[in-house]
Amino acid sequence: MSRGAIIDEQGKLNNFAIEPEVYVQEAVEVGFTPKAEILNGRLAMIGFVSLLILEVATGHGIIGFIANL
Repeated sequence: MSRGAIIDEQGKLNNFAIEPEVYVQEAVEVGFTPKAEILNGRLAMIGFVSLLILEVATGHGIIGFIANL
């Protein structure tokens, strides 16, 4: 048997007998963290490129596109 496998009283194999390892983060990351800024920048780039594609495809900017709906 593999490490941590336990057979109970009814003869059933319990593969989930090992508790997951618990870890605690030393510092709480809140606010302008590098990870949050990278995500924000990537989402901004996706939005900007999407607007450029919309303008090329329709011939109008975002305001013209919304006005024609």
